[in-house]
Amino acid sequence: MGGMTEPIRVRGSVAVPDAELVWRFSRSSGPGGQHVNTSDTQVELRYDLAASAALPPVWKERALERLAGRLVDGRYLVVRASEHRSQWRNREVAAARLAALLGEATAPPPKARRATKPSRGMVERRLENKKHRATLKQGRGRVQW
Repeated sequence: MGGMTEPIRVRGSVAVPDAELVWRFSRSSGPGGQHVNTSDTQVELRYDLAASAALPPVWKERALERLAGRLVDGRYLVVRASEHRSQWRNREVAAARLAALLGEATAPPPKARRATKPSRGMVERRLENKKHRATLKQGRGRVQW
């Protein structure tokens, strides 16, 4: 299989080397005239996430957990691209998609929200506003003759 020369950046200095990626090419469906019948422009990028040595163990664990529904055989992350008529452009799209997926899946979990109480002034303002609204609406009643 052909390989791209530069590794796919995940986050920071972490990158997936080309040796860990498997590229497959096939014919795309859709428009393209006679050209589409002869050229393998659809790209399938396969990455063995479970066996990868490129990701730190914590990131790998996190990614395997978060991408569990997307993994083939519980270990391979497969990305397809066939939007463009050129194989090279489709390769770039597939690589970008893989990088985005891995970047999102390896991101640290968001900080836990700490419960806080509204300030006394805020509570008073809210109640004051409610009273004001109530009196305003009370004044909108039916006009008595």
